[in-house]
Amino acid sequence: MPNCFKFHTVIERHWQRPNALLSFFLKPLSLLFARIAAKRRADFLSGRRKSEKLPVPVVVVGNIHAGGTGKTPIVAALVSGLQEKGVKVGIISRGYGRKSKAGHVLNAESRAEDAGDEPLLLFRKTGAPTAVGSSRAEAGRALLAAHPNIGLIVADDGLQHYALRRDVEIAVFPAADTGRTDLDLLPNGNLREPLSRLDSVDAVVVSGGKVDASFMPSENMFHSRIETGQIYRLNRPSEILDTGRLKNQTVAAVAGIAKPERFFDSLRSMGITLNQTVALPDHADISAADLPDADAVIITEKDAVKFSDGIGLNHVWVLPVCAIIEPDLSDFVFEQLEGVLKAV
Repeated sequence: MPNCFKFHTVIERHWQRPNALLSFFLKPLSLLFARIAAKRRADFLSGRRKSEKLPVPVVVVGNIHAGGTGKTPIVAALVSGLQEKGVKVGIISRGYGRKSKAGHVLNAESRAEDAGDEPLLLFRKTGAPTAVGSSRAEAGRALLAAHPNIGLIVADDGLQHYALRRDVEIAVFPAADTGRTDLDLLPNGNLREPLSRLDSVDAVVVSGGKVDASFMPSENMFHSRIETGQIYRLNRPSEILDTGRLKNQTVAAVAGIAKPERFFDSLRSMGITLNQTVALPDHADISAADLPDADAVIITEKDAVKFSDGIGLNHVWVLPVCAIIEPDLSDFVFEQLEGVLKAV
């Protein structure tokens, strides 16, 4: 794992600050990847490969990037907004990082190894019926069988999963990349599809930071920012941390997310002095043994779902976050599907 993680770190650094030597070797592979991706999409659009239609509308929230774009909080905000409008929403996902390959409809006893960390987090935050599976259509069928009153399904990720038809496509794009001219497809860059793919989606949500003025890929463009909540004790959200008590304690922060520095910076912006930071690979397994020795350890919500009971971890705290999307993305989706939703 350490060597793989180190290699992945080198590649990710290259994606952000391209290295001419690496580009020389990786560019031909990116050209090949582009041809394969384009042919695959064309096959589905032309009908040469079959795409399944579920009996309820499907909204896909995905990205053209490999790696974190802040998508999961956006999905949670969209689902919550639709629920407030009275829509019975379900969630489907691949369930990346889970141990089992079988499809799974989440329940109160589900664990991260059953469902994956992000689907479990979405399930707990929104209360929406959720299912995972390598085939999104299969996950959707299982979800509807278990919850036949669902009127709309939100697919977390899956923009490139063309085997499932979608009624609305929403792409999440990081603000930091809106002005870049050196973006490329995998493996020379971190794009799964070319930037031109954004021209065909129904809406683009630019996540975090300032947007380059020239970035106008869609007439329906939204902006999201992350707001932090009050830090709470692991598995006990009603117990709020008094951050003032941390001044005389050793504090560590642990994050198994795509861009851990964003998490560490959020804590520092709250006036918390971090004596130690631990950055793990995205979706990494984490246990009590992986936590550093400190008076207080603060982790992400995504990592918190991996601790099912929290026994003996009274010193572990969780920083909750939520996405604020402007204009209201749920209004847009509701308007796009209003006629269909009324018929469901």
